[in-house]
Amino acid sequence: MSSAASKRSPRKRALEEEGGQEPVDEYELPVSELDGVDAQELFSSTARGFGFTFDDLILLPGFIDFTVAQVDLSTKLTKGGITLKLPFVSSPMDTVTEHKMAIAMALEGALGFIHGNGTVEQQCAEIRKVKRFESGFIRDPVCLGPNNTIEDVDKVKAETGFTGIPVTVGTKLVGLVTSRDIDFLEDRKKPLAEVMTPASKLVVLKEGCTLEEANNRLRESKKGRLPVVDEDFNLVALVSRKDLRKNQDWPNASKDHKTKQLLVGAAVQTALSHLEDDKRRLDALVAAGADVIALEGDHGAQIALLKYAKSTYPEKQIVCGNVATASQVRHLCETGADAIRVGVGVGSIATGQLVKAVGRAQMSAVHSAARVAREYGVPIIADGGIANSGCAIKALALGASAVMMGSLLAGTEESPGSYHFQDGMRVKSYRGMLSRDVLLKQSTKSEFVVPQGVSGAVVDKGSLHRFIPYQAQSVRHGLQDIGAVSVSELHRQLFAGRLRFEVRSPAAQKEGGVHDLHSWKATVTG
Repeated sequence: MSSAASKRSPRKRALEEEGGQEPVDEYELPVSELDGVDAQELFSSTARGFGFTFDDLILLPGFIDFTVAQVDLSTKLTKGGITLKLPFVSSPMDTVTEHKMAIAMALEGALGFIHGNGTVEQQCAEIRKVKRFESGFIRDPVCLGPNNTIEDVDKVKAETGFTGIPVTVGTKLVGLVTSRDIDFLEDRKKPLAEVMTPASKLVVLKEGCTLEEANNRLRESKKGRLPVVDEDFNLVALVSRKDLRKNQDWPNASKDHKTKQLLVGAAVQTALSHLEDDKRRLDALVAAGADVIALEGDHGAQIALLKYAKSTYPEKQIVCGNVATASQVRHLCETGADAIRVGVGVGSIATGQLVKAVGRAQMSAVHSAARVAREYGVPIIADGGIANSGCAIKALALGASAVMMGSLLAGTEESPGSYHFQDGMRVKSYRGMLSRDVLLKQSTKSEFVVPQGVSGAVVDKGSLHRFIPYQAQSVRHGLQDIGAVSVSELHRQLFAGRLRFEVRSPAAQKEGGVHDLHSWKATVTG
């Protein structure tokens, strides 16, 4: 017997010598002896005709030999290589994701999809706000001329928040105006030529310097921003101290590795009746800088738009959906989808299953989709029904690489809209994208509107920068109890049959929640 074999326990050696058994940890049973059932057995032919959703299932605990801090939640969002530190994305709904939500999600290591319920120009403006928030080298800085006035600087500051404006003649840098130059001047009609710091007195960077060199020069110069110029003193870019601080404050932010800009997605609601308009919107979103496009709506139109996108922008990442069956997933994967959203009629504000009698229980849909998409290396996004961190864990455990959240994020400070009080509670409005309010806004007088969602309100959840870290830590605790140190390990256990489930009776569901108390109060968000 080899020295390595002699160190293994007799039981482990016996299991390995039996043949056909997957190697197991010292105290783990072989798959055939594990409690519960694996996902394949749970959703096998014997269970056909039964749809399982979040509350129906519970995961069984596994072998733990690592700490919560060691759990890695990084995940692959798309087949083409967009990765996130957290498996969370925000839904492209007009009461969930505009630029504030997308920025906050990206800073936390997640990603936001800007909704398309508005004009193309409005959606592109939201994307550009995200892209300009943290840029590394700002390649298209807002510039003014020497004949512009302080009043013009005030307008730029009100619209964009920028306080340091390069002054150029054509592309040639002639000066820089900052808040310290103009804050205490009463005459706002004064031309910038009279108040700017002239180019001869500026600290500048030469074209070709690296971002690291630029950041070091920022530190040394103690300036708020530095222009980058070519040999003829033409302005090439701008580097900001604010971006340097953001890099330090948000080390896990979701960024483009080349530009250092935050990642952002955008949605296109497509239909065969306006496919050409959808193509023009997609073109505009790509030009505005969207890193990933989510196609929504008619599947036939999605296929057509996906083919157009892949032929026109072969490197652009395209998410398709929503779907609920294996055949739908296979069709989209073979057409070139880079990720697929799963969930039909399962959102908290959706009424599609009631109105149309079509849909599927979400856990059945996620596992069916993940099993097929895995053949193509295409990630799955579980979209709908994510009411808490436990739902997110179950979706990930059944093969999703990320979860899309709507109502869970709608009450945060970063979601669109303002707070109001209803029944003594501080709430924000939340509505489905197929609700009556939205459909009436989009429809013509000749159309007969059939809503498939409702409008409502969700309770204030505070800042996303407190809410998302809590959700992430809860998911880490769940993966630790399962015995999976990462999302990829969770999926390995799932498809190896080592991830075990049980179906819960109504009594078991009651037992698993708060029960048999005279009164109780939640002490944490989520």
